[in-house]
Amino acid sequence: MDPLSDIISLLRPHTVLSKPITGRGDWGVRYAAYRQPGFAIVLDGQCWLAIDKAPPVLLARGDFVLLPSTPAFAMFSRPGVDCVAGTPSDTEVRHGDPEGESDFRMLGGAFQIEPVNAPLLLALLPGIIHVRAANGGTGRLSRVIDLIMEECRADRPGRDMILARLLEIMLVECLRWQGIDGDSLPAGLLAGMRDPALAKVLGAIHADVRAGWTVGDLAQLAGMSRSAFAVRFVETLGCAPIEYLARWRMALAQDALSRGGKPLDRLAEEIGYESASAFSTAFRRRIGVSPGAFARSRRTGSELGKMAAKGG
Repeated sequence: MDPLSDIISLLRPHTVLSKPITGRGDWGVRYAAYRQPGFAIVLDGQCWLAIDKAPPVLLARGDFVLLPSTPAFAMFSRPGVDCVAGTPSDTEVRHGDPEGESDFRMLGGAFQIEPVNAPLLLALLPGIIHVRAANGGTGRLSRVIDLIMEECRADRPGRDMILARLLEIMLVECLRWQGIDGDSLPAGLLAGMRDPALAKVLGAIHADVRAGWTVGDLAQLAGMSRSAFAVRFVETLGCAPIEYLARWRMALAQDALSRGGKPLDRLAEEIGYESASAFSTAFRRRIGVSPGAFARSRRTGSELGKMAAKGG
């Protein structure tokens, strides 16, 4: 698989919540940070979204917004409206005037990803992705949004299942959407994949993680000198080439240990370590616990597992 598919397969994103949000007249609501990927699609009307101290963003009909790690935010019908504290709910939400037909409709919700490798998603994307329907040229994204909006308006058998799958496709499309402003991308995989030379290197690393890659090997693949390649890699990916390789190996290891059923020596060989002992030493140094303790904690859901997942 390509590097992006590799990461998505580890994250295993799935929709855990999607609900209709409606409003009429003046309204405003604010929510505390959620820290899971959140999304919204405006079905009718418009509203404003404010995150932290950034200027409010207007969300119009057909717009899609993705928050990879949902921070505290506010939504309101127009600037200047007082916002009341909102309570998270898994059922339909109505804002403003409770009587009469709504003048605003939105589908909102959240994704869940594997917590052990959740930092991978946060390193991939900017704090907010806003796909504007008015801009056009979004191609596949627009078509998926249209399908979601069509499904929301219908009341057909299997609606919830179809919506869940479409929303998961929407998340993946956002991860690879070329419309994300390159200047707003943090250092990470998406930025690296937009650099042809580095994309070739990343593809090679992910295609053969067990290889004994050196900076010289990777620089040759990129067609650059060692020093120029190392500088460019750090600036674009946020870490040195061999550090990236080590992090990816650890991500694969945590995923395999969480699933269980694979002998340690086999796992060590598959991700590029000469022995189970060498792998165990590297794992403990980076994650803070031994592979065995990590695997046991993931199976039991103990606090140790939560601490190790945060450290990964």
